[in-house]
Amino acid sequence: MVTLHTNFGDIKIQLNTEKAPVTAENFLQYCRDGFYNGTLFHRVIDGFMIQGGGMASGMEEKETRAPIKNEANNGLSNKIGTLAMARTMEPHSASSQFFINVNNNTFLDFKSESMDGWGYCVFAEVVEGMDIVNKIKDVATGNWGYVHQDVPVEEVIIESVTIEE
Repeated sequence: MVTLHTNFGDIKIQLNTEKAPVTAENFLQYCRDGFYNGTLFHRVIDGFMIQGGGMASGMEEKETRAPIKNEANNGLSNKIGTLAMARTMEPHSASSQFFINVNNNTFLDFKSESMDGWGYCVFAEVVEGMDIVNKIKDVATGNWGYVHQDVPVEEVIIESVTIEE
């Protein structure tokens, strides 16, 4: 059990170490290292997801560990309240960034072991604090520079993380 303490309130999540062992351990290691302390939910799209875990205040990208293997073929679905790893177009590129689904995003699920089919690995789900997730999904967003869209106008910060093992 991991609790993300945000400036909007607490989000308690249950990791699925059975179906996504590599991904859950990777997330837990970032938590143990204090990596997520002071990071932002830097991309918020109502009706889709809230994404965080890679940017510090001022949209400064943090240095991450090596990417992990995509475990999206684990049978878990990108349903409301689940957490999945964010990645680039390269299927096995997830490192620290994750997102919380605020809609049933089954189009993100694994379909095949191909560039287009890998999908996004679900590794946890919100067990308490979905009201906080919904507060975050409703924040006003805008552009940050030329690159980043859907950035909260007022920073949404993961202040600290508590791990109950």
